Amino acid sequence: MGEVSRATPTLVNGLPHETAKAVHSTRSSLSIASPMASSVNSLSMSTGEGLSSLKKSVSLFYCAETEELARSVAAQSDTIELKAINWRTFADGFPNLFVPNAHGIRSQHVAFLASFSSPAVIFEQLSVIYALPRMFISSFTLVLPFFPTGTFERMEDEGDIATAFTLARILSNIPISRGGPTSLVIFDIHALQERFYFGDSVLPCFESGIPLLKQRLHQLPDAANVSIAFPDEGAWKRFYKQLQHFPTIICTKVREGDKRIVRLKEGQASGRHVVIVDDLVQSGGTLIECQKVLQAHGAAKVSAYATHGVFPKKSWEKFLHEDTGEQLFSYFWITDSCPLTVKEVRGKSPFEILSLAASIAAALHI
Repeated sequence: MGEVSRATPTLVNGLPHETAKAVHSTRSSLSIASPMASSVNSLSMSTGEGLSSLKKSVSLFYCAETEELARSVAAQSDTIELKAINWRTFADGFPNLFVPNAHGIRSQHVAFLASFSSPAVIFEQLSVIYALPRMFISSFTLVLPFFPTGTFERMEDEGDIATAFTLARILSNIPISRGGPTSLVIFDIHALQERFYFGDSVLPCFESGIPLLKQRLHQLPDAANVSIAFPDEGAWKRFYKQLQHFPTIICTKVREGDKRIVRLKEGQASGRHVVIVDDLVQSGGTLIECQKVLQAHGAAKVSAYATHGVFPKKSWEKFLHEDTGEQLFSYFWITDSCPLTVKEVRGKSPFEILSLAASIAAALHI
């Protein structure tokens, strides 16, 4: 039987020719793909880094009361553009409102800076707030620095009406824009549980003025001698975590007969510059009683901070420094969340205004 002839395979680098060819082809494709993959990864990383630094352009509307604050907000970023509204009234007093160039805000991110300083101005602003999301905008943000009915958040007797819940329901029914639910920015709402009063068609964003206070306290010449006092347990629960790096004093209200008296519950005031911190001030009676207690316990100086200076009926006047040199507070800090109050107290000692403009500008870019 004859021998069967077999072809000897050609070897390339110790591998059969066809196998070596396949390996070479694979390596070539890898060598081509790798730089491209590297470029894609590099582009992806640079794009991600770029997106993190990008800010959306925002068209910011405002009411008459908040015009000054709105201009300060716009000055914080070149991506925030002010837009005006024609605020007019008919002969019968009802609002006659007009948004100029409504087509120009289509597909834009839109915000409205509101001030519900009295029931009389709420309706006209709500009319605008309900209209803007329906103008084919990309998203809508309502900035309401002070939530005015926050102190009426619960019932104590049958028949009481919790108007905080009423206002929350009204704001929860703002129409949805093309981008989804309205974002609602509020600073230091009075009771933390009020965040649960809002419905699912609005996205509450709760900010605080306390970072502004901390920044100002660190600028004081006696910053190392500052202690924080809370006028009641409610204020302590609310703010102590943000101010825990300062020595703390807690006051409490006790009832003696028909009177409620402020007493020192814990902490040392002697020789300290004590700053009383609360979310809002109305008549200021509690702050004055707290100041007297702290002074009686040896406080070197007493100052006060409230995010919202409501001060109905010009109750701020009792805090002014007298010509005789007598003074209740060395400093009284408020934010510009209540624009009407700011106009009245600006430049009057001991009041200092801590502006929310930068905080609002940051919130608009969330």
